[in-house]
Amino acid sequence: MPVDVLAQKLGTKPESVLAWEEGSAKPTFRQAERFADAVHVPFGYLFLPEPPEEDLPIPDLRTVGDAPRRGFSLDFMDLLRDVLRKQAWYREHLVEIGAPRKAFVGRFGPGTPAGEVAADIRDTLRIATPQRSTRTPEEYVTDLSEASEAAGVWVMRTGYVGNNTHRTFTVDEFRGFAIVDDYAPLVLINGRDAKAAQVFTLAHELAHIWVGQSGVSNPGLDTGQTLDIERFCNAIAAEVLVPAAELAPVWSRADSVEVNASWLSRTFKVSRVVIARRALDLKLISREEFFAFYQQEAHRWANADKGEGGSFYLNMPVKNGKRFTRAVVNSAMSGHLLLREAGALLHMKPAQVKDLYRRQMAGAH
Repeated sequence: MPVDVLAQKLGTKPESVLAWEEGSAKPTFRQAERFADAVHVPFGYLFLPEPPEEDLPIPDLRTVGDAPRRGFSLDFMDLLRDVLRKQAWYREHLVEIGAPRKAFVGRFGPGTPAGEVAADIRDTLRIATPQRSTRTPEEYVTDLSEASEAAGVWVMRTGYVGNNTHRTFTVDEFRGFAIVDDYAPLVLINGRDAKAAQVFTLAHELAHIWVGQSGVSNPGLDTGQTLDIERFCNAIAAEVLVPAAELAPVWSRADSVEVNASWLSRTFKVSRVVIARRALDLKLISREEFFAFYQQEAHRWANADKGEGGSFYLNMPVKNGKRFTRAVVNSAMSGHLLLREAGALLHMKPAQVKDLYRRQMAGAH
C-alpha cells in the first residue's frame, strides 16, 4: 500500500507513517489500532517481536512457470479463515441433523484411470451432457454448481473477502481450492476469473474431492513442474467436461486449431485452451500446434469477463453456497442461531437475514 494512501486512511501525514516504519517515532494506541485495521493485520501482531509464520491449513498445489508459487496475500488468508469458520459451523449442523456422510469423498486413489473417476463424477452429478442444454459458460457454471450442491458438494464462488469489494483476488494467486470432508466437502471458485475458466476450475476441484486431496489450485497448462495430483485432476476435469468420445468425432482435421477451438468451446462451454488441450491429449494436434495456440490465447485472459455485479440477495447464495445459506437462514429463523451470528456467517446485517428469508419463502411459492 503506498505510503500516501495509508496516511490518508489513518488521517495523518506520510512523514509520520515513514517515521513509524523507520522506528524514529511511534504511533499512539489509537493510531496503531487504525493501522492494523487499514492493512488487515490482527492488532496483537503489532506487539510481537517478529511477524508470526502462518501455516496454510491446506496444501499449496499451485504452480507458476516452472516452480511452485509461494506465499499468499492477506486477503486470501482472511478468505480461507472465513471459509474454515463457516465450514466448522456447517459440518456441526449437518452432523446434528443426521445428514449422511458423502460416499464419493475420497472414493478413488491416485492410481485410478482418470476416465473412471470422471465417469463417476458425471454419474453422481447426473450431468450426462449438460453442455447441450445450456447457452453460455455462465449458465453452465451455474448448472454445474447446482448439480454439485444437489449431490452434496458445497460450492462457493466469490471474488472478494466477505462483502468488501475492494479486497479482491487475482487469478494469478489462485483459481480455486477444495477442502475434503466426509460431511461438508467444499469447493471455492475465484469469482474474478472468466466464466469459461470457472467451469474448468470447478471440475478440477471436484476431482480433488473425489480423490480425497485438499489443496489450493491454479489449474491451467501442465508444465514439467506441475504436481502429479494437479496433472491427475486436470485430466479428470477435462474428461468430465469434454469427454473423448464426444470430442473426437466432431473435431475437423481440415480446419485450424483456432477454428475448431472456437466453435467447440461454445458447444462444450469451456475455454478455447481446454478444447485445444483435449485435442492434444487425443493426438488430434501436435504439441507444436498446441503451444503455438496457447501463446496466442494467453493475452486474451487479461480481458476475460470478470466481476460479480447484480443483486446483493441473488449473489449471496452464489458466494456462500445455496445449501449453506439456506441452512444458516433457517437456523436463525427457527431460533437455533442468533440473528447476529447468522449475519456474521453470511456477512450481512441481522435485518438482512430476515429479508433474505422472506425472499426465499417468496421464491419457494
